[in-house]
Amino acid sequence: MRYDLVIFDNDGVLVDSEPISNRLLAAQLTELGHPTSYEDSIRDYMGSAMHRIHDLVLERTGKALPADFDDVFHARVFAAFQRELKPVAGVTGVLEKLTADGTPYCVASSGSHERIRVGHRTTGLDRWFDETRIFSSQDVGRGKPAPDLFLYAAERMGVPPGRCVVVEDSPLGVQAAVAAGMDVYGFTAMTPADRLTGATQLFTGFDELLDLLI
Repeated sequence: MRYDLVIFDNDGVLVDSEPISNRLLAAQLTELGHPTSYEDSIRDYMGSAMHRIHDLVLERTGKALPADFDDVFHARVFAAFQRELKPVAGVTGVLEKLTADGTPYCVASSGSHERIRVGHRTTGLDRWFDETRIFSSQDVGRGKPAPDLFLYAAERMGVPPGRCVVVEDSPLGVQAAVAAGMDVYGFTAMTPADRLTGATQLFTGFDELLDLLI
């Protein structure tokens, strides 16, 4: 294994949550008078921490989102997760291989700790991620594209940034990994390859990722 730590993004990489989340986010923003299509949401907000959504809406419209926006959004998302959420195809095979090889791995997500855990419990991925392997933008205060989260995860896992690789599917995540001085493999299942500028390598499925990691 060429790396000492594999850092996974969560939404869209471990769990197939991006279609659910962005559908519901677009609908909620539209309800509140900020017309947003699913495609708009993917383009503007995929990979964002919640504070970035608030910041962008305020910047663009001059109007703040309601104080209960996050609570309403997460309630809708978690209910939809229970009905629809699945692990990303092939991800368990990669986790099995990393475990068998003794390669450390963790998750570093713009989502909240609660969101990560709900998604993992729903999909069965909680067996692979105990408390010591879960990091959220809540831990550092700034989400991607700032490098803080990835640097924090590497520090907590005891691995220098240059010995880490990040697995990401969003432009913001790729930017954050590059800024952290880490290699990054860009997953193109939902994001066109030309939007993942700066990625060390691109891959379309997790069978390809195994080949890149070895």
